Amino acid sequence: MTSAELLTDAFDRIQQVVHRAAGGLDGPRLARRPAEGANSIAWLVWHLTRIQDDHVAGVAGTDQVWTRDGWADRFALPFDASDTGYGHTPDDVAAVQVDSADLLTGYHDAVHDRTVQYLSGLTDADLPRIVDRAWDPPVTLAVRLVSVVSDDLQHAGQAAYVRGLLTG
Repeated sequence: MTSAELLTDAFDRIQQVVHRAAGGLDGPRLARRPAEGANSIAWLVWHLTRIQDDHVAGVAGTDQVWTRDGWADRFALPFDASDTGYGHTPDDVAAVQVDSADLLTGYHDAVHDRTVQYLSGLTDADLPRIVDRAWDPPVTLAVRLVSVVSDDLQHAGQAAYVRGLLTG
């Protein structure tokens, strides 16, 4: 198995958890938060997908699916199109409202497809490339991709947990 295949498997697993966490839920359930200040399934899935979209587009040197394919318009959220949810307040979390899981999973699937397409062209020799010099040590492509996997899996797991709290 190549590194690209391993990363693809990891992103496939994220997609599976996203679908299990959000699938079949209506807008009110997706927006429900288990406690004041907690994150909703809608926000968690939107945020993890925005981070993946932003970071993969950044290392691939492409436009984000969010803006390129009109997802920002379809969601019609009260945020700047560049917003990924990082640093959101509880009020911002509450503002992430969708009619159904189809919008969330549709956007996630589009980002997943773009991610897998990007990964399919990677070789092990690409992974040490520095992609962010703002950190010490500078961030390599490998570290950035593993960071996205880690962040996404944590948020997907949180969304699955919230679903369990809401649906029993």
